[in-house]
Amino acid sequence: MDDSVFPPIHRYSRIAAHGLLLADCSSRCCFMTSAEHDSSTPDEQPQTGLSPLEGGPWRPVKPDELLRRNPGETVEPGGVMSAENQQAPPRVHRERRQELEHHLRQSPTDQEAYLELAHIYRAENKPAEARRILQQAVEIFPDDGSIRWELEEAVLARSLQQLREVSELAGRLDTVETEHELERSKADWAARRIEVCRARLERMPSRRNLRVSLAEALFDASEYNDSITELDKVLDDDEWSPSAYLLRGRCLIELGKDVEAMKALRAAALRRAVVGPLPVRINALRLLCHAAERLGLLLTLEKYQQHLAHCEQELAKSRNSSS
Repeated sequence: MDDSVFPPIHRYSRIAAHGLLLADCSSRCCFMTSAEHDSSTPDEQPQTGLSPLEGGPWRPVKPDELLRRNPGETVEPGGVMSAENQQAPPRVHRERRQELEHHLRQSPTDQEAYLELAHIYRAENKPAEARRILQQAVEIFPDDGSIRWELEEAVLARSLQQLREVSELAGRLDTVETEHELERSKADWAARRIEVCRARLERMPSRRNLRVSLAEALFDASEYNDSITELDKVLDDDEWSPSAYLLRGRCLIELGKDVEAMKALRAAALRRAVVGPLPVRINALRLLCHAAERLGLLLTLEKYQQHLAHCEQELAKSRNSSS
C-alpha cells in the first residue's frame, strides 16, 4: 500500500533528552477532505441546506462543521477560525456522538462514520472509547489501512494517558504500590510503541524513521542490543543518522561500553560531513563529557567542553533571534 496516504505518526512519545520522538506529536486527524467525506452525488442527498448538526439528514460531518462553535456559524473558504471557535462545545460533540453510535447500529458498514466517531472520542480525551470503536471497524474492514492506523493511534493514546495519570498519582503519593504501578505503566507504554512500530514497518518498510522510533521504545524497555540492531539499519541515512548515533551511544553506555559509546557520540556531535541538529549535538557532547570524565581523559574532556560551550552559545543565539 502506498504509504503516502498515511499521516505522520503522532508525537505521542515524550521529547527525551536525546531529542528523539516516537512519532512526529502534531495531532493530525486521519480524516479525508470535505470532498472525500461527502462522496454522494447531489441527487443522492435531499437538498435541505442543513448540516446534520442543524437537523439535516445524516451524513459524515465535515471537520469545519464539527469545529463550529455555533451550528449556524460559517467559515469563509480558506479562512481561519478564531481561537474561541477551534473547539466544538461539549453538547455538539455529545449529540453528534450519540447520533453516530445510533447510526452505526443501523449501518455497521459505514467506514467514515467509524472514523468520525473515533475522532470525536479522541477530541473528548477518551482514547479507550476510540479504540473500542476502531476495533469494531477493523473487524469489518480488516484490510483498510486508515482504520488500522487510527486504531494504533488510539492504542498509543490510551497507554500514554494511563502513564500520565499514574505519574501524577505517583507524584502525590510516594508508596510502593504507586511506584509499582508507575513501572508497569512505563513498561506498557514501551511495549505498545514497539508493537505499533513493528506492525507499521511490516506494512511500510521504507519508512526508515520508524526504525529510530522503534529503537527508542526498545531503549525504554531496556532492550539495548535490540535497539542497536535497529539503529544500525539507518546509520547510512543522513537524515536520521545523527539521532541514531546519539541513541546508539546511550545504549552502549547502558551496556557499560564507554569507549564504543564515545565513538558513536562523536559521530552524532562532531561529524563535518553530516551536521546534526543542535539539540542532538549538545546532548551527545554532554554524554561525551561525562564519559571522558569517568575514564579520566582530562584533555579530551576539555576539548568536548569547548565544543559544548560553542554549541550552547549557538543555540542561545538561535533562540534569541527567533524570539
